[in-house]
Amino acid sequence: MDIKSQYTEFPTTDKAAEAISADVYAAYRSALGYNHWMTQTLSSDEAVSLALGTDYYDGGRFRELHVHNWTPDNAILPDVWNAAMSGINLSNNVLAIFGDNESDKAAPMRAMRAYFYFILMDNFGGAPLITGKIDQIPDRSSRAEIANFISSELLAVRDRLPKEVSPATYGKATRYMADALLAKLYLNWSVYTASDVASYTPNMPNEKLAQVVAMCDDIIASGQFNLSSHKFMEKFRPDNGPQVKDFIFAMPFDREKQQGMTYARFWIHRSGQNQFAKLPQSVGGTFRVLPTFLAKFNLQGDDRNAAYMGGLQYYWSDYAPDLNRPLLIKTSKKGIDQDYTGSDANVTFDWHMETTKEIKLRPDGGPTLNAGNDQKGRSMGYRSVKFYMDVNVTAANNRNQSNDVPIFRYADILLMKAEAILRGAAPTNGETPMSLMNQIRAYVNAPALTAQPTLATILDERAREFSDESWRRNDLIRYGKFEEDWGFKSLYSAGSSERFRRIFPIPRPIMEVNTKWKQNSGY
Repeated sequence: MDIKSQYTEFPTTDKAAEAISADVYAAYRSALGYNHWMTQTLSSDEAVSLALGTDYYDGGRFRELHVHNWTPDNAILPDVWNAAMSGINLSNNVLAIFGDNESDKAAPMRAMRAYFYFILMDNFGGAPLITGKIDQIPDRSSRAEIANFISSELLAVRDRLPKEVSPATYGKATRYMADALLAKLYLNWSVYTASDVASYTPNMPNEKLAQVVAMCDDIIASGQFNLSSHKFMEKFRPDNGPQVKDFIFAMPFDREKQQGMTYARFWIHRSGQNQFAKLPQSVGGTFRVLPTFLAKFNLQGDDRNAAYMGGLQYYWSDYAPDLNRPLLIKTSKKGIDQDYTGSDANVTFDWHMETTKEIKLRPDGGPTLNAGNDQKGRSMGYRSVKFYMDVNVTAANNRNQSNDVPIFRYADILLMKAEAILRGAAPTNGETPMSLMNQIRAYVNAPALTAQPTLATILDERAREFSDESWRRNDLIRYGKFEEDWGFKSLYSAGSSERFRRIFPIPRPIMEVNTKWKQNSGY
């Protein structure tokens, strides 16, 4: 068919360029709101996703991430790969329409393509390096080659990226998004360029530490970001957005128009869904913070301690506890503990819901991480309320949230600079790891440091600051702690020595299409 309405020449206005670029920015939205978040969070020491009886075992997809015995058949991994590759292909399509990779309007697309390659490289190692039209999928370039490509691309375009920070550039590629991505890349440089993933050790030299500091300094010197525009928990509410000056690069979500973010669905107590008057659907309620991770939230007065909720539960009204409306569940002793066999097992009463810190599986629960689908099982483990959903969410919204998800934050810039200096970079601008970290402590009302932090101190601070933000796996690998024992990992004891799991396998459906590729070592 001869299509008469097709553009023969691309409109040159900024609005036209922005319109055609919109799909690129949205390419990773669904993955970031679900499967990417799950892979990073559940494979780390942050959280575990339990089965409740036979509910949410789901073929072991969640269990595998926790105990570190995932395979190429894990059902969560394909979306991470496919969404990032979709972003790369969309970026290339837009660049082909622009027809000039060196133009200012092309720079954001090249930066976004570099971001998508970072996701592939960080999670899967090598990837096919595609920068234009191809007749067949090329072989995978090595992880080090992809790392060098990301670096060269971002350095080539950063001076042509917008320096404006405003609602118009929110969620878009700016100079400071590129700086933050470069800082993250360079801080992990020795991880990404090791001869193989299993050979990396945290004492390997990192030739890029000075560049980490340089990228962080460029963001700091811009004066366009700060920690003080909002209190800690306020930054993650459903009404967050460009007004949060801590956000350098974020993914916008909206429960009606930009769907895909459902974190609270998995953190909420399954019996507590009635606080959402318009949400008759079931919730997952399977995520629980591990007690050893929760123990890091122990600084007196620290606002971040409120990121996790436990103990006696209450309805929330405008994000403040309303102690006059306790959350009562109509149940029975059998409803609280399905194993209870007393004569009063079925007598109903109002139960004041209480969540405990400890997580204990049922005697036969190891193979599935089953805690039991009764109130005892539902109430084990504290829950993250960092990205608490709008209480007015409706069934029509299908549990989607309006909380924007930050990808790079100013707080991360300060802590990355502090870590780079501790690892050997020269201090700049009179700032020390202690002074940088105390900027974080001050805005969350935590006790100030009185001595220089250690790397271990930085890692614990990162746990408190970036919980539920999908960076913990990345941090643990850099620190050489990804193989350590936590939670129920000992159910698969080999995971403590299988360093090849620092990257995931290429999902089987991808390998079946690309039959000439070699699967990652160990899988």
